[in-house]
Amino acid sequence: MGLYTSAVGAHGKTSMEDDNCMRRIGENMVHLSTYQPQVDIEGHYCTEIPKAGDAIFVIDLVDPELRDIPIGVKIIKGSKASEGEAITSLRPALYKDGVISTQNVLDQGKYLVLVTAEGIPPLNYEYHLRVEMVNYANVFRAAIGPVVGLLLATILVYKLLRSRRFRDWLASRRAKKS
Repeated sequence: MGLYTSAVGAHGKTSMEDDNCMRRIGENMVHLSTYQPQVDIEGHYCTEIPKAGDAIFVIDLVDPELRDIPIGVKIIKGSKASEGEAITSLRPALYKDGVISTQNVLDQGKYLVLVTAEGIPPLNYEYHLRVEMVNYANVFRAAIGPVVGLLLATILVYKLLRSRRFRDWLASRRAKKS
């Protein structure tokens, strides 16, 4: 259990600096939340989207300075901006309330969300999304504790069975039975 690490299930359990949905360039920060009401009415996701289908993207402009400059959003199917097909493209606009929202239907696979701010200097934020894909890093983290425990138990049993003291004890038990 000491080696087992679990993933944080909600944003409320992490600070803004540790939140993997937060992107920071210099002093400016944006935050992405993805919702799939058909999967979980209260759940929100960042980079690991559980199911293909309808997804609602909400980008929060955390820093008030970003609300006074044009912000554009592009969602690309694929993991590289130059190679993928844009499925959504919101032209740069001012978002005085600090919230950008769009809805898309996502297939299984990888996506890239690009948020650009036309400031000086221009700012670019990227979110790599995985839709309905196995995250092998999380599987490995979840499995490492039990695997190490099983290996230690196997080694201890092997050492016990090979020890002279155990063989002597086993021989004395057999001798008492006969």
